[in-house]
Parts: sequence; structure tokens; C-alpha cells
Amino acid sequence: MKEKGKIKVGISIGDLNGIGCEIVLRTFEDIRMTEFCTPVIFASNKTISKQKSDLGIVLNYNGIREASKAIDGKINVVNVWQEIPKIEYGKLSKDMGTYAIKSLTSAVKALKAGSIDVLVTAPINKNNIQSNEFNFPGHTDYLAQELEGESLMFMVTDGLRIGLLTDHLAVKEVSTAITAELIRKKVSIISKSLKMDFGIRKPKIALLGINPHSGDNGVIGTEDEDVLKPTIKTLSEEGELVFGPYAADSFFGSEGHKNFDAILAAYHDQGLIPFKTLSFGKGVNYTAGLSKVRTSPDHGTAYEIAGQGKADPSSFKEALFMAISIFKKRQEYTDLNKNPLLKQKPIRKGN
Repeated sequence: MKEKGKIKVGISIGDLNGIGCEIVLRTFEDIRMTEFCTPVIFASNKTISKQKSDLGIVLNYNGIREASKAIDGKINVVNVWQEIPKIEYGKLSKDMGTYAIKSLTSAVKALKAGSIDVLVTAPINKNNIQSNEFNFPGHTDYLAQELEGESLMFMVTDGLRIGLLTDHLAVKEVSTAITAELIRKKVSIISKSLKMDFGIRKPKIALLGINPHSGDNGVIGTEDEDVLKPTIKTLSEEGELVFGPYAADSFFGSEGHKNFDAILAAYHDQGLIPFKTLSFGKGVNYTAGLSKVRTSPDHGTAYEIAGQGKADPSSFKEALFMAISIFKKRQEYTDLNKNPLLKQKPIRKGN
């Protein structure tokens, strides 16, 4: 259990030509936020100062050389680089991708070392981050390599949690990628996360069909009949509360999602379109299944409004609060499961 000091929230700054830095600074413009956590931003003093000036944001911060030197009650900025990047708001730039990855890799290093407790990532652009040193579709795949465990993209908000069987994968590859083994692995990750990270003792999970109308009994593709249904049946027999496959086109419109603790979608857009439609601006992208907690807002770099002072920090704030909440839930879960007998009330004799 964490006993001393506030929870240290590491923040990777994202694409500097996008809205990432703005939503971070807007969040901590309200100094009361430091009552909830100790923010540790991975960028540089000069970069933060320039963005503050450009956006008319007023806040004080504490420059540090490494995350372990962060001070509670202050906004801490780790100097990852010394130069001032050439920021051109709204433009796709390879250089900004390089700085985004410098921030991310430094933050992950600190997370692994225990210098920060959780990580919240500002948006990156998946195109300009690619290099010989960094060849991943996005945050989730990189974190899966760097941290222990099996990763699952888990989109979360109040009353709605959607995980993905496949995430950054071309649609033409989805049906062949979904196997009984993959389904079992993802159900296991999502079930464990619901118990450990959200305090749900016996989670109910719904699976969405791969094909329209879940294949219409094999008329529109056989994947649901051959793979999904038998695997769901086996998991149910093993004691998991797993149901489906449900036709994705009507599942959310009929409010079927309200009957479950989480939904497992077959592919990226099948899960994220309804999620963002129902909760855009309030949703959080959580990487479940890993040894450390990482969250991010549910939107991208928003180049079209970058540098204009129009960015809404709501989703970033939700990501920050959720990271703190999950960290605490994990501590409680770990503590309760170390020795459950110690948590029982003693039997009093003679009464």
C-alpha cells in the first residue's frame, strides 16, 4: 500500500502541434488539482513556458531533472530535453513525433522504476511517431512490450465499459485474427480488470458478433457459429458470466449494454463508434491487464483547433481521476487478497 505522499501521476505530453499540452495545462490551471495528486509532466521548462505564453495560460510549475525529485503540492516538469521545439500548431510534423516519443519513453521508464505511480498520456499522431526506434501503432502496443501482463484496450466511462478483441488491425484481417484462444485471453483480462480495477466481484460480460446479425446462423459468414458461440459456451460452463454473441447494430440502441459490466467488441470501430457517440468528451482509454496503470483521453490530437485556446480538458481530467481511482482499487484488492482471514472481524466470546 502507498503510505507516504500523494499519488504521483506521470504525464506524457503528446504531440506538441496538437492539443495535448493545452489540455494538460488547462487541467492544472486550477491549482486545487494538486490536492488530488502530484502531477509530473515529461517535457521541458522551456516547452511548457512557450505553450503557456501562446495559450494565455497562467500557472506556476517546478522544474526537475528526474521524476523522483517531484514535490507534492506542485506541478512538476521533468526536463527531458533542453532545446525549444519549433511548434507549428495544427501541422503534422516528424519532429513533433520525435518529441512525443521522448516524453513517452521517459515517462514509461519512470513508471517502471516506481518514480511515478500511474501514467496518463496526452494524444499522439500514429503517423509521425514511426521510426526505426519506435515502430508501434500506438501507446497500447508499446506499453504491452514495456510492462508486464497482457494488454487490452478498454474504453471506460460511467455505466459503459467496452473492450476490444482486436484493436489497431485492418478490417480484412479481423475474422482470421479472432480465435478461441484470443477470446479466452481477452475475457480473462477483462474479467480480472473488472474485479481488480473496478471492484466488481462477479462481472457480467457481453460479446458482440463478428458479422452483421451475428452471422444469421451462418447465412452471413460462419465465424460467429464456428468460433464465438462454442467459446462462449465453454467459458460459461467454466463459471464465467459471458453472454452472446449479440448483433452489434441494435445492441446499444436497445440499451442492452446497461445489463452488463463490460462489452467485448470484435474490432476497433464496432466498439469505439458507439462508445464515442454515447460518451465523447467524458470517456477514458484505459490499458487494462498490465502491471501498471495507464489511461488517456478518448480523443486525438485535434490539429484543427490546436493553438486556438478551444481545447476541452474534460476527457483528460476524467483520465486522470480514473488512473487515481484504479490505482487505489488495485491497492485495496491486493491488500484484501494477501490474507483474507485477517480482514474478517474477530468472533467475540461471552456475548
